[in-house]
Amino acid sequence: MPIIKILPHPEYCPQGAEITAPAGTSICEALLDNKINIEHACDMSCACTTCHVIVREGFNSLNELDESEEDLLDRAWGLEPNSRLSCQALLAQKDLTVEIPKYSINHAKEIH
Repeated sequence: MPIIKILPHPEYCPQGAEITAPAGTSICEALLDNKINIEHACDMSCACTTCHVIVREGFNSLNELDESEEDLLDRAWGLEPNSRLSCQALLAQKDLTVEIPKYSINHAKEIH
């Protein structure tokens, strides 16, 4: 199983973390399954950008972006060339390093 290294985030993961998840799992699902409560306002339906992450290592091992994800990413706060919506980025067999941006486009957070 691939290892996902999450860089420290002041709210979601202050100390950083390393988690594992089976290939085919989305980054968002892996984070949530491991009690890293990343925002996902659209319930992982690729309709918002609140689950935006920056893949610092292992980006090319993920599934390809589709047009819907590309269009939404244009609205993400802190967009970088290696940005993904974590609900759409599916793990392969390669380890990843992921950064959760400090902000999202949400003005209010939902509690799931």
